[in-house]
Amino acid sequence: MADDKRSAVNLLPTATSTDVLERQPRVAVLPIGSFEQHGQYLPLITDTAVACIVGQEIAAAYPVHLLPPITISCSHEHAAFPGTVSISAKTLLAVIDDIRASLARSGVDKLVIINGHGGNYVLSNVVQEANVDGPTMSLFPLGPDWSRARERGGLVSDRHGDMHAGEIETSILLHAAPYLVRDGFADADHDGGDRPFLLVRGMSEYTKSGVIGFPSQATADKGKAVLESLQSSFAQHLEALGE
Repeated sequence: MADDKRSAVNLLPTATSTDVLERQPRVAVLPIGSFEQHGQYLPLITDTAVACIVGQEIAAAYPVHLLPPITISCSHEHAAFPGTVSISAKTLLAVIDDIRASLARSGVDKLVIINGHGGNYVLSNVVQEANVDGPTMSLFPLGPDWSRARERGGLVSDRHGDMHAGEIETSILLHAAPYLVRDGFADADHDGGDRPFLLVRGMSEYTKSGVIGFPSQATADKGKAVLESLQSSFAQHLEALGE
């Protein structure tokens, strides 16, 4: 158990103030996850862990200021499952605004949000509004970034079918944080269908286990390739921000 706790701490950035002073980053990176059910084999922190892992990959390759994650967000569609905790969209927006203002006071005017939870729809509007007077914020990964990563990783599922606790999330954790993955993913595949009223009826309308996806197809090698692809794709976001 002690090893697991030390590994979990490694999901957080460990830079010192001196490190940041020496690097003089112009772009900050903010992981945003969630605290929501991910079936019986992945933890409630899965989306946060994935966002942090992606952030670490980015920070290893680019001169960015990696921030600690926002760990609770908009998971209201998972409310029927034990353990899930949400905040409102307006609260999430307010926290991001405060972080942006604090960064700006320290001379960092550009921010990339790494979104680990697909239900954080408000983030698209946050980014849209932030860029009215010029590029200052980006949302990562976007749909094309995920699609390229799936192709490079050789995933057999698609983005719609593999929505939650499936092949891609399990693969990333098998590679980067295997201590977070419990037994049971090999037998947990579930096709949730079209899900037209997900926002009305919630996840429990389309899955009893909490899973919508194909975790049986997950491997650590796929997770490694997915992360390599995302690291490469990030360069386009810096370019869009003028960096």
